[in-house]
Amino acid sequence: MGLLAGSTVMLITVIWGSCVVVGRCDLRDSLAIDGTNIKGFHLTETGVSTDIWTCYAARIMAISVVPFVIVQLPQALSSTSGRHLAVLIALIVSLSMLVSYCVYQIFQPWIQRRRLAFVKHKHVISGILRHLKKQALGKLLTDAGEPNAEIIEKLFDTIDENRDGNLSASELKAFIIGIRFEEIDLDSDDAVRKVMADFDTSLDSRVQKMEFVEGITKWINRAKRTGGSYLEPNSETFKFIDRFHEQTKREHDLLGSEEQSDETVEGVEDPRWTSFKAVLMLLLGTIIAAVFADPLVDAVDDFSDATSIPSFFISFIALPLATNSSEAVSAIIFASRKKKRTASLTFSELYGAVTMNNVLCLSVFLALVYIRGLTWDFSSEVLVILIVCIVMGAFASFRSTFPLWTCFIAYILYPFSLALVYVLDYVFGWS
Repeated sequence: MGLLAGSTVMLITVIWGSCVVVGRCDLRDSLAIDGTNIKGFHLTETGVSTDIWTCYAARIMAISVVPFVIVQLPQALSSTSGRHLAVLIALIVSLSMLVSYCVYQIFQPWIQRRRLAFVKHKHVISGILRHLKKQALGKLLTDAGEPNAEIIEKLFDTIDENRDGNLSASELKAFIIGIRFEEIDLDSDDAVRKVMADFDTSLDSRVQKMEFVEGITKWINRAKRTGGSYLEPNSETFKFIDRFHEQTKREHDLLGSEEQSDETVEGVEDPRWTSFKAVLMLLLGTIIAAVFADPLVDAVDDFSDATSIPSFFISFIALPLATNSSEAVSAIIFASRKKKRTASLTFSELYGAVTMNNVLCLSVFLALVYIRGLTWDFSSEVLVILIVCIVMGAFASFRSTFPLWTCFIAYILYPFSLALVYVLDYVFGWS
């Protein structure tokens, strides 16, 4: 249990903080600029940015401590009768969370593509509205902030190249290409299909003038609900369209969808075989962990006795350092590329490793305790895991940019955790 706690603590304190240090870039408008580090070690103007999926990984990590809370409840309530039952319930919950997490990992790419497609279409909507606003010279809306149908009809006429009173797919494509969506990797054909689906209520593959007016009106009202109806200073026009565009751009950035030439993900040749192999590897790892759990504990005790090194130091510092060394090196090297994409992957891997510690490794440990009828007596280790996972999980769940000063929070948590376990075990005799 000491190795599990020590590994978890090291991953999201020392290694997490080191990734912030080596991956720092200059911050502009609360976002890290890829590959730029002119400001050196400035505590507030340098840092790293991650995508929204990394925030989700941090939330999952925080939720994964639930089995620890369950198994610790009888001791917290000073009850001795329900401890064995609590171990069983925690084991069932932990296994359920493990299966759920694996299923989430399988479907996450599909979810991510759907979210990205939705935000890209939203970006097309905001771009078209901004373009029409400029073409209308600020008259796209009435003085009351409502869509100006007369102006929208005139804008329709400028797009209708053959003057037949309908917009074909080719005319819409020419219009969309002319706007030049430089901020996103836009598939113009896909954009045309989605715009046509929004506007073409008669399903005749053409957009009539009334359908265009109704569609633009619907988009404007949607932007108004999102951006708010704020008047621009010294102007009769409203700026919620610009606010809607900025918000959509930020959502797109948070999804981490920018092209990365050096991190192109290739398609999997045989997804079923890959999934089956992953399950086999997971089961094999579980069996190895269960078989070698006792020998590992005996080896730690024997080594501690032979070298006169406290077992606390070996289990909480030496072994986690050895087991996490390859992951630490790869995470730091990856973070040093100073890109949002690599930073997101690095921190997601750290949160994922902690989550697997909290569900997979704990499941093996709980199974051994339950089958052998052992007593659960690891209050100090559980407390440390709860503190670190909840603090770092809450900290990383609701922000995507981490200035350099945040690394000190992670660094401070490491000696604090070691000192807390040592004092609780060796001074107050918790274990």
